[in-house]
Amino acid sequence: MKKILLVIAMVAFGFSANAQEINGQTAKGKWVIEANTGSATRGSTAFSLASSDGNTAWSLGLDGGYFIAENFAIKGGLGYGDSSFTKGTFTYKVGAEYYLGGQFPVGIDFTGASSDGNSVNWLGLQAGYVYFLGENVSIKPAVRYNVGIEDGQEGLFQGLIGFALYF
Repeated sequence: MKKILLVIAMVAFGFSANAQEINGQTAKGKWVIEANTGSATRGSTAFSLASSDGNTAWSLGLDGGYFIAENFAIKGGLGYGDSSFTKGTFTYKVGAEYYLGGQFPVGIDFTGASSDGNSVNWLGLQAGYVYFLGENVSIKPAVRYNVGIEDGQEGLFQGLIGFALYF
């Protein structure tokens, strides 16, 4: 029981210590550039690599945003991916993100992917936590769900770990 209480105390201290480090990274007029590592390539602007049974899929991309108000950013992202099944998929994302308490980002966006003249779109919902490593750098783990917009389109769940620069 003492070990459990010690772990809880250490986690609470970590969150409180991190909260004290927030120095206006999400203030109005700031910019953010984010690279994510993702768990899936479909509809993703993240970096990912997966291989199974001789089939390889990869993607790369970046997100960026501008804080139009304290803790509120307008964001966009671009990505490109390739796999054994789909050649050359271009992905884009446009949306907004709000940082609850300056550390818990929740976002909504319109995400699209286009390949071989076909396109598909999703409504993206994302939530996470920002751990500031310093004045301009953070690690940002998050979960994301792309809700299918078209009839019969399946949604897609993703786990992300983002690395962001604030300036």
